Amino acid sequence: MFHKVKKVEPLKDMELKIEFISGEIKYYDVKKLIDKFYQFNNLQDKKLFKKVKVDKGGYGISWNKDIDISCNELWDNSYEKL
Repeated sequence: MFHKVKKVEPLKDMELKIEFISGEIKYYDVKKLIDKFYQFNNLQDKKLFKKVKVDKGGYGISWNKDIDISCNELWDNSYEKL
């Protein structure tokens, strides 16, 4: 099952606010990807980080053709704020 993304908003400290099609809102910390995948190092540039957008169909988000995150990764590894 896909948890499609409706909206994404970049926040401080490399965090994303994700609204899913279901209406649920969760938060995703992009910093953890920098240590694992060199492609995400470029997101330390605040101008690039702010350019995040929802991919067509809501199956993920992306910043450019080289940097993206799938909707299920966002769902599975994000958290809710109280």
